Amino acid sequence: MIECLLTGANGTMESVETPSPGCWVNVVAPSSEERAWLEGELGVLPEFVRSALDEEETSRIDYDDDAHQIFVIVDYPVVDEEGTGVRASLPLQYDTMPLTMVFLPEKSLFVTISIRENEVVRDLKDGRVRGVDTRYRTRFLLQMLLHISQLYLVYLRRIDRLSSNTEARLHASVRNEELIQMLKLEKSLVYFSTSLKSDEVTLNKIMQGRIIPLYEDDQDLLEDVLVEIHQAIEMANIYAGTLSGTMDAFASIISNNLNIVMKVLSVITIVMAIPNIIFGFYGMNVDLPFDGVPLLDNWAFPLLLAAAGCLVAAWIFKRKGMWH
Repeated sequence: MIECLLTGANGTMESVETPSPGCWVNVVAPSSEERAWLEGELGVLPEFVRSALDEEETSRIDYDDDAHQIFVIVDYPVVDEEGTGVRASLPLQYDTMPLTMVFLPEKSLFVTISIRENEVVRDLKDGRVRGVDTRYRTRFLLQMLLHISQLYLVYLRRIDRLSSNTEARLHASVRNEELIQMLKLEKSLVYFSTSLKSDEVTLNKIMQGRIIPLYEDDQDLLEDVLVEIHQAIEMANIYAGTLSGTMDAFASIISNNLNIVMKVLSVITIVMAIPNIIFGFYGMNVDLPFDGVPLLDNWAFPLLLAAAGCLVAAWIFKRKGMWH
């Protein structure tokens, strides 16, 4: 999908038929024909388009001296597909995806390329970000980066709340679903932390002003973006450490519960074995205790069974600490 957007006189985002100076060209999951249009009509370098559509591409900034094009790619947070829609009952996981921004100075265009629909582009199109003007490309880039950093903070707070709710359910009952959810959240935090650090490196390169010229207002906005990114990195590290400690604690609890169960089963096995031993004695063709003794001859078996039961009960009560 390709759409051309331009900031109107009243400050709202308006759709236009063809790209014009000061226009924002938004490209989402382009087909082969749309990729050819990007490279042929707009003149976006083919290597930039290939990098933009690579899910594993890391955040970076690049500049082509011949074409005079600036290439910026950053990672933004997303909710994994298996946690939404018809599969919403499955454990939730967060991930990151690349968002590419290309400056075309010769045509005064700003191009964004993303692999799928995302909240960042949708919020900018719908006017949820104030003060956006597509004609000021550098400021538009920084506003997009600021919105991405704020989304990281929102998603990190969601992860923290979801982790707390899952932990509360685990206190009541240790089930596989909750454990899988905790593992997915821990993996999400690893993704966030890695992407945030690479985004920070890209922002530091932008701040140097060698590739993208920055004005005084742009410097202030970029500093705000860096503050948000640093806060998100700190939050991701704290939540990851807390979640890792929680997972280790629950692993110890599960191991301890297993040991208790094994002790109980061992006691039951011993108790069940004692009557079998006595029955085995009486099944042998040998003299048994109290044979031929008056009054005890008919009561020997019950008395031996009662004595064995008393011995087992005394041993259990003596070691009753193993039941707690």
